[in-house]
Amino acid sequence: MIKFFRRIHNPKHIKEMKIKTNKSNLKYPLKMLSLFVFMLYSTLTLSQIKDYSEEVTKKADKIEQKVIDWRHDIHQNPELGNREFRTAALVAKHLESLGIDVQTKVGVTGVVGILKGDKPGPVVALRADMDALPVEEKNDLAFASKVKTMYNGNETSVMHACGHDGHVAILMGVAEILSEMKSNLKGTVKFIFQPAEEGAPKGEEGGADLMTKEGVLENPKVDVIFGLHMDALNEVGKILYRPAGIMASVNDMKITVKGKPSHGAYPWAGIDPIVVSAQIITSLQTIVSRNVTLTNNAAVVTIGAINGGNRSNVIPEQVEMLGTIRTLTNEDEAYVLKRIREIAELTAQAAGATATVELPYSMRFPVTFNNEKLTKMMLPTLEKTAGKENVILIPAETGAEDFSYFAQKVPGLYFLVGATTIGRDKKTVGDHHTPQFLMDDSSFKIGVNAMCNLVFDYMELNSK
Repeated sequence: MIKFFRRIHNPKHIKEMKIKTNKSNLKYPLKMLSLFVFMLYSTLTLSQIKDYSEEVTKKADKIEQKVIDWRHDIHQNPELGNREFRTAALVAKHLESLGIDVQTKVGVTGVVGILKGDKPGPVVALRADMDALPVEEKNDLAFASKVKTMYNGNETSVMHACGHDGHVAILMGVAEILSEMKSNLKGTVKFIFQPAEEGAPKGEEGGADLMTKEGVLENPKVDVIFGLHMDALNEVGKILYRPAGIMASVNDMKITVKGKPSHGAYPWAGIDPIVVSAQIITSLQTIVSRNVTLTNNAAVVTIGAINGGNRSNVIPEQVEMLGTIRTLTNEDEAYVLKRIREIAELTAQAAGATATVELPYSMRFPVTFNNEKLTKMMLPTLEKTAGKENVILIPAETGAEDFSYFAQKVPGLYFLVGATTIGRDKKTVGDHHTPQFLMDDSSFKIGVNAMCNLVFDYMELNSK
């Protein structure tokens, strides 16, 4: 049957069919027939591709402890963005030991591995982020981080408080399995170990944006990219996904309000930037509550820091505010940024002050967008990996991810993997970016399985 569909879908074989009609009245029906046959043929091939998931599971079981050990080691030795020297060396050494072609210092400290399968086919990229956060760990673990380093001119503790150590360990495991199954690969796998997902240090470039600028998706040209994130607020065994926008765009901002200083006892002699800043902060909240269509998409405008003045009886000359903005569509992003500028500048002007808005101030990530066609195509793979009942469609999140830069260039699929112990009260779970962030060691294997299965199934579905 497959041979038959292939035959009639080929235009040269359509000519051989003895249909008594002329070209003009045959043209449209043949197009429709061709489309119908192509769709049916595609459906049939989906059910008939070779399934490597059992072999992958066996190999993942075999190296599970190795993946856990890598994660413990990386967790105990965390490094901030653009400073992942030890982590990058560990990754590069492992990839080289597998016979994978390795490029280092991509996007400052990034590592890229290229594994060519024994058969021709598409190029599939897999991404893991490597950086930690300036957070002091407060977990009672044998491998807890005690690392301190300099950050923005100050000494700080460092912790993997977002699961990137797990992402690196998972992708190292995936590289080992796929290299062992190289003869079954119908295409090429590009392993992208990315620095500075949490943002590069002030004054530096980094992350997915810089790697993209340096051509990480070229030579060979990537067809699709997959990425995952461990999720400490969902149980081990769960996979969470969403087509289209899954995570928000993020812009940070700095608003500087300048007034006129005066004695605190004579405020009428000056222009109080603290009062003006308070008015701006209050008015900014009306953007979300009154300007954004919340029934369609969420949005966030948060002021996280405000600094101005140093005495109770002195009205200062200026106040500085730092904040973050999250939106879930490009249109909402443009509109919210416009409203922030209008509110800050005109509120200050009305009071006789000035407001300078730096937006973005030091970072911007676009919306993390899952290609809808790719998501639909690969959903059966995720369901096969975790069980259909454990693959959950989720609402969009207002967290952000610079995987979005990759997914702007090529079709991408980004999903979450549950990482908290089964049965644990979610109220007691340490959230991401907190000193109590924690992941269950048993959570990583499903990530290994998912990434391997996505590679094999995509290649089987899309190889020539």
